Amino acid sequence: MRVLFLLIFSIGSLIVHGQERNGESFQKDYQIHITKIKEPIKIDGELNEPIWQTAQMVSSFWQKYPDDKNKSTQRTEVRTAYDDKFIYISYTAYDSGKQFIQSLKRDNGHDGNDCVAVILDPINTRNNGFFFIVNAFNAQSEDQLVSSDDGLSFSWDQTWYSATKRYKDRWTAEIAIPFKSIRYQADKKVWGINFLRVDTKSNEYDVWTNLPVNFPSYDLGYTGSLIWDENPPKPGTNGVLVPFVTSEVDQNNITKDPLNLSANAGFDAKFGLTPSLNLDLTVNPDFSQIEVDQQVTNLSRFNIFFPERRTFFLENADLFAGYGIEPIRPFYSRRIGLDPIGNRIPILFGARITGNLAKKTRIGFMNMQTGRKDDFAPENNTAISIDQRILKRSVLKGYFLNKQSFMTDAEKKANPLNEYGRNAGLEFQYSDLAGKWSGWATYHHAMKPTISKENQYYSGGFGYNGRNFGLVQDFTHVGTNYYADMGFIERIENYDAIRDTIIRVGYKQSYTELKYRVIPTKGKIIGYNYSLENFIVFNPDNSFNERNTSASFNMQFRSTENLNIEVNNSELQLNFPISFTGATPLPIGHYLYSDVGIRYRSDFRKNLGFSLNGSYGQFYNGMRTNLRAGIFIRKLPHVNLNFNVEYNNIIFPEPYGSATLFLITQRTEINFTTNLFWTTFFQYNTQRNNFNINSRLQYRFKPMSDLFVVYTDNYFTDPLFKSKNRAIVLKLNYWLNL
Repeated sequence: MRVLFLLIFSIGSLIVHGQERNGESFQKDYQIHITKIKEPIKIDGELNEPIWQTAQMVSSFWQKYPDDKNKSTQRTEVRTAYDDKFIYISYTAYDSGKQFIQSLKRDNGHDGNDCVAVILDPINTRNNGFFFIVNAFNAQSEDQLVSSDDGLSFSWDQTWYSATKRYKDRWTAEIAIPFKSIRYQADKKVWGINFLRVDTKSNEYDVWTNLPVNFPSYDLGYTGSLIWDENPPKPGTNGVLVPFVTSEVDQNNITKDPLNLSANAGFDAKFGLTPSLNLDLTVNPDFSQIEVDQQVTNLSRFNIFFPERRTFFLENADLFAGYGIEPIRPFYSRRIGLDPIGNRIPILFGARITGNLAKKTRIGFMNMQTGRKDDFAPENNTAISIDQRILKRSVLKGYFLNKQSFMTDAEKKANPLNEYGRNAGLEFQYSDLAGKWSGWATYHHAMKPTISKENQYYSGGFGYNGRNFGLVQDFTHVGTNYYADMGFIERIENYDAIRDTIIRVGYKQSYTELKYRVIPTKGKIIGYNYSLENFIVFNPDNSFNERNTSASFNMQFRSTENLNIEVNNSELQLNFPISFTGATPLPIGHYLYSDVGIRYRSDFRKNLGFSLNGSYGQFYNGMRTNLRAGIFIRKLPHVNLNFNVEYNNIIFPEPYGSATLFLITQRTEINFTTNLFWTTFFQYNTQRNNFNINSRLQYRFKPMSDLFVVYTDNYFTDPLFKSKNRAIVLKLNYWLNL
């Protein structure tokens, strides 16, 4: 590993900065001066205030997608202003007058919607910022941005204001962002800023600065400058209290329990400790309004990683969940307040402190206390994380996790390893200023009663993300005794189907990915993507365990159609017998198999569309056929209907059996207004022998305050539609600004 780490740091030191335009030059080339006003602006979308005629306007936008070498095809005009309470932004987006959006729901994001957005980096270090989006029908989305984040969750909630108005040849938007809703330093007169416009009708993303096509549209490394003529107003204190009450009626038909009526209450609170540091508190939190997990058919030998959906754990999640690599995460928030199959364990209270301790130092602290339920003892979960920015866009960070169970003496004697689990680690993440070259090196250590060896996890690698070419190489070692009681380690637990037991085995792995992108200058096809991946796993003694090699070809069409063809070749030395059919398990031994797959998605902008996916080939010593089909029907902007079917047929030679599995889902979303929504989700899964109904009505009666009515019902698929349990929940939460 020393050689590996030296290699990574050597690559970083050999990178030549400044060969291409980067964030520093962008802030010189793209500048907008913000104008102070005395009278507040009425947020109605009409842009009839005098300031919108005199403030500096920027209108020369670049395409970010599909081709960053071209100017935008549609004109967009943006102006800024401010007073003592708000930053104001106005947009005029010229188009055909027929706007496309996918939903009126809040936090629906920017992808696939005609929308405008602003990216703010008040500290101007290209590491942290804010993303505010409003679509053409005034549905809002917002999120916090961090340089290490590879996606958006839209879990960060703040009160801000917007309005839109639609005309025959354009649509307009006004935005007012309260100063107290963001974190900044009042003595800093240059902020990072960028403006985004998505025109889905032409399948085009336009950005004010010339942001490379290989980076996300909200990348903080390519912002322009927002220049203040005087220091911005000092940020005010920002305190929020969100109390809630719930009432629930549930019935368990498996245990034959009588109908049960219960009530609950609690609150969340948010306080700004400093202009850049937040305190979040929760007492007796309730997540009944959160949508159920989307079920999958699992034909792997390991557990599936389900994403976190609970809002409290999503906000600033990168501070805790960003350690490790997928699918090796020492912190996985679903371990808190949920059992292994997703049933709720009561959370009594929790606290979290997140934000910037100094200009280049970001910290996170979380403590959550759960109660006792059935066989689960009360637990205290603590997570501490610190990020120190170094160089230009690089980070040195470390963490400590502690999961302490309050077990009885009998429980400790029966399961001594469950008394506590502690993890600590250091990571270095290198990125050059342009964001093209990256490198990483990590070391993690696990602490358990009686465990003193094979309890480390470390990895290292490097990557390149260019306009046409991309490369990732990662090397990882996981010790057999690397426990992560607050985390998720996919491969370390192996199920032995003969002995019906779990066996822990560490491993070493290498992952290589090569990508090549071709961007045509004209025509119906806007992108050709070629990809080659190789994943190889070794046992602790360095003997071979598993390899998967895949090659894929993808075509992206201007019409938003998408076609993908993939070929996979797998080799496995199976160490433990496994069954996918319930018959005699497949024996230990060597397996070599291949398959080919194809995926197609039609134009998603149409009112009627579909997707088709299929693969066929060898599966261990048998054959597998996988077919998936989906159809969507929409009447925009109010109605979305989605229906999906997945079929798997597995045939092994005797005596290993065969299986036919179905997963059928149907989702109905009705958006009556931007404040009233009804969503119903049906899931029929023969692998899990479960048919689930989840129906949720949400009424947002004032900003960030909601009334939810949620109905859930579960049945067996065999015997068909035999009832398991059902419940109906009424929840009311109210957002109070303090």
